[in-house]
Amino acid sequence: MAQTTKNIIAAASGRFGKLWSLGHESFHPSVRRVLSVKGKGATPYLQGLVTCDLVSEPPAPRPEYKWEKPAPGTLSLEEEAQIPPDIEFTSKMRSTCFLDQKGRILTDAFLWKMSSNNEDENENEDEMEYLIDVPGSAADDLLKHLKQYKLRRTKVTIQDKSDDISAHVVYGTLNAKGSPPGYLAAMDPRHPSLGMRILSLPQEEEEAEGATTIDQRRVKFESMMSKMFPKSNGTYDVIRKLSGVAEGIEIQGKTALECNQEFLNAVSFSKGCYLGQELTARSHHTGVIRKRIMPIILTDTQTEVPKPWILAHKMQDSQSELSEEEKQILPGKLPNLSAPAAGGLISMLMGNVQMPGEASNDSTAANADAATVGGDGTNDEQATAESSGNDDNDELKKLQEAGNVMVEELSQIVKKGSKIIDTKDGKTIGQIVSPPLEGLPIVLAQMRLDRVGLLKGKEGWSRLNRVTIGDHTKEYRFLPYTPLWWPKSIDEETGKEKIQNEEKEQDEANPQE
Repeated sequence: MAQTTKNIIAAASGRFGKLWSLGHESFHPSVRRVLSVKGKGATPYLQGLVTCDLVSEPPAPRPEYKWEKPAPGTLSLEEEAQIPPDIEFTSKMRSTCFLDQKGRILTDAFLWKMSSNNEDENENEDEMEYLIDVPGSAADDLLKHLKQYKLRRTKVTIQDKSDDISAHVVYGTLNAKGSPPGYLAAMDPRHPSLGMRILSLPQEEEEAEGATTIDQRRVKFESMMSKMFPKSNGTYDVIRKLSGVAEGIEIQGKTALECNQEFLNAVSFSKGCYLGQELTARSHHTGVIRKRIMPIILTDTQTEVPKPWILAHKMQDSQSELSEEEKQILPGKLPNLSAPAAGGLISMLMGNVQMPGEASNDSTAANADAATVGGDGTNDEQATAESSGNDDNDELKKLQEAGNVMVEELSQIVKKGSKIIDTKDGKTIGQIVSPPLEGLPIVLAQMRLDRVGLLKGKEGWSRLNRVTIGDHTKEYRFLPYTPLWWPKSIDEETGKEKIQNEEKEQDEANPQE
């Protein structure tokens, strides 16, 4: 019974994968800007410009697996208290995209719905306001876009409030309830593992206390948060890249489905007309998605490929058959990893002692023996007992040195827009969307799905692959994976989410849902 209880609590806690370690980050206006659309008609004005549906409840992020709370009486009161509460997602905050007239992405953004009284569902239209939390790299383009499509009869005001309102993110929690006055808080509507998003608003009380500038209010926020969530600037970019999420100008000019925006709850296929809808709808209903943005880890060609990708190679090899145990380790054609799990694998490949985040129980990583050295909390005596002596330490140092040399090379070679070329046939199989961060060999790339084994084609993915990047001749190996928020299965005919038979049967049995 104790083991069953433990499993129930673990299942409830891990519905969205393991979280990053506790921390918070405040964004400078150059990183995140906040725009405002306010006044009568704000909702219909934005409804015609965004890909999400502002007049219906937004969908909840995709959990790693379905979980049902045990029946009353199954657990004791003490055991029930250990089960975390359901994660609440609010219609006051949504993820969305703004498209140009051709249906190409201008930028992604978060929409925060405001009113004179946030608790009143019958808001005064004259006071209706939406705050748009947008990547700083695309904010000027969006501001120009909003003003361009404001008609004379549209009684809305459009402002840049980045000097008054600041954006923050908090990691390691699934509870966005109980924000104090002057703060808006909500779990990231794309996936809760990306953190809790916060906007700090100017308040009269703060001005009375002397916090009159946005920098002073940011210092106040950091002081308030740091007791439990340490300051960790730069962490968000690490998490989102490990999670395979591209933003701002990284996705500008691409289609919504190529950038996985339907997986991130940013696109509605049931709302009315909006700018750029035709291409998005046509791609969804009749097209084939041949390229998608995904995270890939780059290694040198001499590094041993970790077990998850060995199994991926075996699964994609038509001559091989996985055992039942191996299928449990790798349920799809590529490893499916959370940000902490991907960070752990990179740490292992780089020879680092500590992972950049908490350990993960993802099925792929946990069953692949992918923990880093000492990353599971092993004490010094046990680590010494397991070590084979100085030779192992020397090998670890060599691995670290080689890893440092490689990431330095990548920082010089890999640029946004660089092509990824397979040396086997000289064909371009992908393009860099977001280059690596300092010290990390991971990039976001728009990859041909047939060359990673997710779409039918002559060439799939091989663990023996060799690629060059841009005009450089140095060869690397790439290790692709799917983030937790991706569907469990991609249809190899269309490149879209594959609807399982049981889901089809349920839809047919419950058409009203």
